[in-house]
Amino acid sequence: MRLLRLAKIIRVASRFGIDEMIFEHEPSGRLAALSRILQFWRRFDSPRAVRLRLALEALGPIFVKFGQVMSTRRDLLPLDIADELAKLQDQVPPFSAELALAQVEAAYGRPASEVFAQFDATPVASASVAQVHFARLRPEDGGHEVAVKILRPNMREVIAHDLALLDTLAGLLEKIWSDGKRLKPREVVAEFAKYLYDELDLMREAANCSQLRRNFADSKLLLVPGLYWDLCTETVMVMERMHGVPISQRDALLAAGIDMSALSRAGVEIFFTQVFRDGFFHADMHPGNIFVATDAVHHGKYIALDFGIVGTLTDVDKNYLAQNFLAFFQRDYKRVAMAHIEAGWAPADTRVDEFEASIRAVCEPIFDRPLHEISFGRALLRLFQTSRRFNVEIQPQLVMLQKTLLNIEGLGRQLDPNLDLWTTAKPFLERWMSEQLGRRGLVRGLKQEAPNWARIVPQLPRLVHQALAREPADLAPLLAQLASAQRRQNQLLALIVVLLAAVLLIKLL
Repeated sequence: MRLLRLAKIIRVASRFGIDEMIFEHEPSGRLAALSRILQFWRRFDSPRAVRLRLALEALGPIFVKFGQVMSTRRDLLPLDIADELAKLQDQVPPFSAELALAQVEAAYGRPASEVFAQFDATPVASASVAQVHFARLRPEDGGHEVAVKILRPNMREVIAHDLALLDTLAGLLEKIWSDGKRLKPREVVAEFAKYLYDELDLMREAANCSQLRRNFADSKLLLVPGLYWDLCTETVMVMERMHGVPISQRDALLAAGIDMSALSRAGVEIFFTQVFRDGFFHADMHPGNIFVATDAVHHGKYIALDFGIVGTLTDVDKNYLAQNFLAFFQRDYKRVAMAHIEAGWAPADTRVDEFEASIRAVCEPIFDRPLHEISFGRALLRLFQTSRRFNVEIQPQLVMLQKTLLNIEGLGRQLDPNLDLWTTAKPFLERWMSEQLGRRGLVRGLKQEAPNWARIVPQLPRLVHQALAREPADLAPLLAQLASAQRRQNQLLALIVVLLAAVLLIKLL
């Protein structure tokens, strides 16, 4: 079975000239020349990126998914290939109604007819990992309309099989491709495997949906479906059915009276709110996953769907972004370079002046152009590509952020070609930087540390008692340690008093 699959991969690679694309980077070029001699009849009219996309589509859904994931790694791929791979769409035939009903029965231990009052056997969406059916709950369960996401049967076996082949191919690339060791294809495959296996657990996706819904519970801009947790399992996920128009259907949105300029600005606002307020963002915001409500109650609101891929940012990531954005707006490119080195993402021996000059070459031209001509996402992409020359380790979560920002920016400008991304985003960036680095950040930090102060101070008498109860031989070093701790505590308390006084003074002013 594996040999037959490998033979198909080789045949497809040959048909689309993937071997030449790989061998042309081999230092001597002999392998590429040999390939052309042995298959002299081949002629390719399409660009290499298009041929690669077509080859992945011919190999099936797992390879399509791999191409989609690789399109986010613009720090590794040439721009033309990354752009073409981003066009990959899951075009997978749905599995049969019988299999869908069998999956439901296996998940609940009873037939779908006992779980739902009505179940539409025809899926409304089908992708490589799962498909979605509409249904209605029984009257005793509320009778609500729901969307039922069902995992494809036997996906673990299929994925394990194709991942083994991908790993084998990646190992060959490392040996025969000059860029193989630098690009670490086996590590890329391992990263893809983790992402893919995560998608197989629909409880994880349900948790992502729940978190995003809670973050936007009172939002006037975004709707997130509610979940029916009693009916959610690893293989079946049941959520509220959402009614709306796909955001790609511009004519239908205009006919429904949607303000396209306001819609594009709202999309940017939603993204930056997710990133800078919550540190938790929907990272798969392509047109198929975004609808717009057209009913009277929620008219013009975005509807988010499919929560298999989310991005998260830690406090370290946020601090990195805060420093870089602040330095960027001040044109302090040396600070941008230093932030990379201090975070450990650039080697400690990096020449700061050379790194600074490269960053300046990317960023400085932006400030001399009208805002509506500036692509925030492209600027961030060029920074990543520049960083690669200095062996900067690009963090996966920031790559995901950059990919999502490109999607949002492109989508926003399709809705409104005159969208000024920076004008829309700037208030959020300024407010967030104030919360991170300014007075608000100071107040929040004091509040966060207050429980620690309350826990440490009452312990001092107990420490003194323990010290006095010790044998005399042990007393001297313990007393010295206690005195040192007391000095630090006094210094901390003094600092707290000064900071609180400063905060009070700022508020009075």
